Amino acid sequence: MDRVNLISIITPVVAGRHHYLPQAYESLLAQTLPAGWEWEWIVQEDGDTGVLSALPDDRRIRAGAGRAGRAAMARTLGLARARGVLTRTLDADDELTPGALYRDITTLIDNPDISWCVSPAVDLHPDGTETSGPCDPPAGPLAPGTAAEGYRNNQLPVVGGTVTAYTELVRLLGGWPALPASEDVALLLALEAVSRGWMVGTTSLRYRKWPGQSTAEQTFRDTDEVEDRRATLLTRIQAFRRAGWSWSPSLLAEPLTMPA
Repeated sequence: MDRVNLISIITPVVAGRHHYLPQAYESLLAQTLPAGWEWEWIVQEDGDTGVLSALPDDRRIRAGAGRAGRAAMARTLGLARARGVLTRTLDADDELTPGALYRDITTLIDNPDISWCVSPAVDLHPDGTETSGPCDPPAGPLAPGTAAEGYRNNQLPVVGGTVTAYTELVRLLGGWPALPASEDVALLLALEAVSRGWMVGTTSLRYRKWPGQSTAEQTFRDTDEVEDRRATLLTRIQAFRRAGWSWSPSLLAEPLTMPA
């Protein structure tokens, strides 16, 4: 399979929170991609309990398991198997909307100076209703520091789970940092600190709200941990900016283009 025509979808999952994997898979099956493109689904268990044995028999699914260490470690272990030139995040209890991958891929092809993109998400409630986020930025190129400024003000304008980025850049940044939570936001802020991003105008994610989700845990809101996580994220991007390092798709050995 031609690497430049592949997008890798990375999903961490832990036993007890794996019950929505079928819905995530169905949302992948519903995707229409640009001509010449395929997706692969990298499902990485946080632990090794055998829950992934229930995954469908699909050559595009690449399952793995390892020692438990929370989602950040599972995501980064999954990244080791990513073969796509692009990587998209998808949590085990969320769903992509139709056309999400098509829009991400074409956005990055059509804007060769852009290294990553994000998009609106809607909250999917247990009764099936959906609510939109309160502060989505306008579609188009994101001003430098948009996400960081929102995060500092406790109003992150986008969901970290909507990120699609060049796999090489995600690897250069070390994948997802070893945090007990907010590692998707950490990657988003790091991407923003060293490269240019784009806001896709159409919703790409249904973010499931349910009692068992990790962000519903009381520890997620523990004051001391929250402050430590915030300090980790903000000092990291400050260090990137002081270093003056930047990345763009022009550094790739092969540019991303639409097949003829």
